[in-house]
Amino acid sequence: MPHSINALILGDLVGQAGCRALFLALPGLIKKYSADFVVVNGENASGGFGLTPDIFEKILSAGAHVVTSGNHIWQQKDIFPLLDSRDILLRPHNYPKGSPGHGFCVVENRGVRAAVLNLEGRERMSNLLCPFTTAKDVLKRLRQECRVILVDFHAEDAAEKEALGLYLDGEVSVVFGTHTHVATADERILPAGTAYITDIGMTGAEDSVIGFSPELAVRRSLTQLPLKPEPADTPACVSGIAVSIDAQNGKALSIERVSHRSLV
Repeated sequence: MPHSINALILGDLVGQAGCRALFLALPGLIKKYSADFVVVNGENASGGFGLTPDIFEKILSAGAHVVTSGNHIWQQKDIFPLLDSRDILLRPHNYPKGSPGHGFCVVENRGVRAAVLNLEGRERMSNLLCPFTTAKDVLKRLRQECRVILVDFHAEDAAEKEALGLYLDGEVSVVFGTHTHVATADERILPAGTAYITDIGMTGAEDSVIGFSPELAVRRSLTQLPLKPEPADTPACVSGIAVSIDAQNGKALSIERVSHRSLV
């Protein structure tokens, strides 16, 4: 077993621009960061809302080990069978019992087992099961199987994200926020050894409003009409984090932001 492993975590994949950038850049980023485990949040990949089976398979082919999601995963119905059948495709674990899919998985590479847990926040979002108590319950099981545990907290509220990071400090390797599509500059290692960042940002068109058409976003704000956002289709930026983790105890050794600008 190696002394440490490297995780490359990339956030929210938005539309065709984000997909193009990810598929072209990911093999090189894996090499650059010597990534042993690759996690991609793919919940906005299909037209900005949801994920299709074809895009899911392409994300895996590009080099991802696990695909996480969030509140938009339900918007492409043809993904539902895969939510049940593919262990490495996750939806937030704190949806009520009976919802399609599952919220965590365990993968292995270089003799190290790593768990990925997907959760969704409740502040200014849906009234789901408590992500805090849900996480504690499932961690009782996961910590018996793994020392390396990565948590995707798909949430709107920065305070809720920071609170969960501190609540799980020392019990997981990384707590990383997704959903807002804007990378934050607060990456750090918490006192008990958990790497934390409020949001890892998006993989989507850079000349956009969180990956979507600026023109439509401005019109929505000016008119207050419920115009459906459309993904922008301009050169994209791949955003995320690279984390080095002690393979023996699961504590984070370092965390850095990843930002790769694509030419397509």
